[in-house]
Amino acid sequence: LLALVVGISRVLVGMLKAGWVVYFMSHSMMTGFLSAAAILILASQLPGALGSPAPVDEGVLQRAWFALSHPESWQWAAVGLSVFTVATVMGAASIHPLVPGVLIAAGFGLIFSAVTGYDGATVGNVPSGLPPFTLDLPWSRLPSLIIPGVVISIIGFAEGVSISRVFASEERQHWDADKEFKSKGLANIVAAFSGGLPVGGSLSRTSVNRMAGARSRWSGLITGVTVLCFLPVAPVMSALPRAVLSGIVIAAIWKVIKPREVARLWTLSRPQALIGWTTFVATLALSPHVDRAVLLGIAMSAAVHLWRELTPRVTAEREGDTLIVEPSGVLWFASAPAMEDLLFDRLADEPDVKKVIIRCTGLGRIDLTGAYVFHETLEHAERAGLEMIIEDVPDHAVALFRSVGVPMHDRPDEPVQAWP
Repeated sequence: LLALVVGISRVLVGMLKAGWVVYFMSHSMMTGFLSAAAILILASQLPGALGSPAPVDEGVLQRAWFALSHPESWQWAAVGLSVFTVATVMGAASIHPLVPGVLIAAGFGLIFSAVTGYDGATVGNVPSGLPPFTLDLPWSRLPSLIIPGVVISIIGFAEGVSISRVFASEERQHWDADKEFKSKGLANIVAAFSGGLPVGGSLSRTSVNRMAGARSRWSGLITGVTVLCFLPVAPVMSALPRAVLSGIVIAAIWKVIKPREVARLWTLSRPQALIGWTTFVATLALSPHVDRAVLLGIAMSAAVHLWRELTPRVTAEREGDTLIVEPSGVLWFASAPAMEDLLFDRLADEPDVKKVIIRCTGLGRIDLTGAYVFHETLEHAERAGLEMIIEDVPDHAVALFRSVGVPMHDRPDEPVQAWP
C-alpha cells in the first residue's frame, strides 16, 4: 500500500510538471550525498566479499568495520572469488564495454560453486514465476500512509536523481525530471499490486548497468524483458556465491566515489563546501535514514542562499561632490533595508556630497519592497537637500518603479505615477 501511495504521488508530481522540486538539491549537496551513498553501498558489500558473518543488527558501517577488523572470520574462498570478480569486471571494462565481464564472473562463480562444493553464503532460493497480482491491500491503513508516502516519493527520489544527472551530463543527454517522476511512479503502482515495496533508481544497479555498456533508455527495457525470460530458470542462480555479487557491486560503485570532488568544493566556495561536507557526513552518520541527510542538505542549501542574499553588495565611488553608488545582487524584502542602511552609512561618512547617482545595472531582481525602499530613499535625500538620480533600472523592474512613483533618469519619457 505504501508503494501505491509513493507511485501515485510521483505520477502526480510528473503530471503537474513539478519536477523542478529536485533542483532544490544543489550541486554541492549532490556531490557530498553521491560520494557518501557510494561509500555506504561499498561498505555494505564488504562482509559478503570477505565471507565474514558480521552482526546483522548493526549498521552498514559497523558491519563493514567488524568484517575488516576480524580477519580470522574471513572465508578465503569468498575473498578469492570477490577479488577475481572485481579484477574480471574491471579488466573486461578496460578492454571494451561490450566484453561481458559480469557474465564471465557470474559463470565462473557458478562453476566454482558446483565443482568445489562451496560452503560459503550463496544467493539461495530464487522463486520462479511471477508474483500474484492482487487488489487485496490493507486499505484501512491508507490515511496513516499518505504523509510518509509523499515524503518518500520526493526524498527517496534523491539517489536516482544524483546518479541520473551525473550520467546524463557525461553522455550529453537531456534529463527530464517530470518524465523520471512519472516512470518511477508507474513502477511503484505496479509493484504495489504485486506485493512489492516502494522502488526507485539504484546507485549500484545503475553503475553496473553503465559499466556493462548501457548508453540509452533501451537498456532498462531490455534488462526487464531479460529478467522476465530468465524467471523459469532462475533457480539455477541459487548456487551463485554472494561474494561474486559483492565483487560485481564493488567494481561498479568504485568509480562513483570521488573524494577529490568533495574536497575541491573548498577551493570553489567555502559556504558550498560546508553544504557538501555536512551532507557527506550526515549521509554516513544517519544511515540507513539517508533521507534525513538529504533534507538537511536541502535546508542548508536554502539557508546559505538566503544568507548570501540578505546583504546586497554596494560599491561607491566619489567624483567631486558626486557619489556614484552601484548595488549588486538581489533586492528583495529582506535585503532592501540593508542596502538603504549601507547607502546612508556611506553618506554619513561623506557629509560634503551634493549629488548621488544610483546605477542599478548590478541588480538581478527587484521586488515590491525594493522599489518602495528606492522611493523612501529619494524622499529622505530630498529632505536632506541631496540630488539623487536613479538609472539603469533592469527592464523587469521598470513598470514596478513607475507604479510606486520612482523617477528613472535614463527613462524620462515614460510616465511616472505618484505613490499615494
